[in-house]
This record gives sequence, structure tokens and C-alpha cells, in this order.
Amino acid sequence: MAKITYVEHNGTEHVVDVRPGLTVMEGARDNGIPGIDADCGGACACSTCHVYVAPEWVDKLPKKQAMEEDMLDFAYLPDPKRSRLTCQIKVTEALDGLVVNIPEKQI
Repeated sequence: MAKITYVEHNGTEHVVDVRPGLTVMEGARDNGIPGIDADCGGACACSTCHVYVAPEWVDKLPKKQAMEEDMLDFAYLPDPKRSRLTCQIKVTEALDGLVVNIPEKQI
């Protein structure tokens, strides 16, 4: 299991164990984390699972693919370096301790 911390816009932290093989979005969905809507169910067809990755984790994650880059254009206040779609981050043991910050809203 990888322990992932989801931080709501108001500062509320949710620390949950997510099974490797799932995505960070599925970890949020399965644990009832508010603020990650995932309207498309993880198909990278919307931007409603957008988060800001904690700065110390940005370079530890796999690089964004072109489809994710395109969908981030539709996210609320995307950050060129820290914004990611949680449906595109596959959980591995190496992500134990990952921290993601949920934006004020999803669009």
C-alpha cells in the first residue's frame, strides 16, 4: 500500500492507503475524498480530477503524456509545473507519502 495525502482547498487533510495498481483518482474515489469529481471515470476526458502535486513530488512522478497536457488546459487555474490529473497517476509503492492539493473547484 502507498499512503497518499489529499489536502482539500480549506486545508483538511485525508491520509489514505491506496493499493498499487490503482490510480490516485481511484484512491480518492474509493475513500470518499471530496473535491475530486472524476466525471469521466478516469478516461482522461475531463479535468475534474485535477490536483496540484506537492513541489517535492513533481519530479518523482512519471511525465505527463500529451492527452493529459491537453486536458489540463481545461482545469481550474492550472499550474504548468504542479498540475496533474489524478486519473493519470498510477499508484506504486514508490508513491508512498505522495501529497496532492485539491483546487478550490473543478470545472
